[in-house]
Amino acid sequence: MSHALLFVYGTLRPGFDGPMADWLKGVASPAGGAVARGRLYRAGAYPVFVPGGSGKVRGDLFALPDADAILTVLDKHEECAAHFSEPHEYRRELLTVQGDAGPVEAWTYIYNWEVGTLPPIEGGDFLA
Repeated sequence: MSHALLFVYGTLRPGFDGPMADWLKGVASPAGGAVARGRLYRAGAYPVFVPGGSGKVRGDLFALPDADAILTVLDKHEECAAHFSEPHEYRRELLTVQGDAGPVEAWTYIYNWEVGTLPPIEGGDFLA
């Protein structure tokens, strides 16, 4: 796989205390902070990301040494692998984000359902 960066904005971020965040830290290398255009919304205990618009979402980049294997595990975690019933809550897409050294393309998980009743996370930083 040619794109080996992942942009995370919620429960996979290094500052979040959770088993999948810990797992990701163990299999991937931190690659700095990043900002994406879009909005975050609160869906219970976790955030969801919708790209576009003028909002800014703060997150972190990870370099994926074995992108295929890592993304396969994350697709299962995010329940967007092919064997999950559709419509999936998330879809994984390449997105251009502003990293510490400039714009980069990174994989990210984008919310696939309507956000109409979800409260926005003001400031675009789930960990703030």
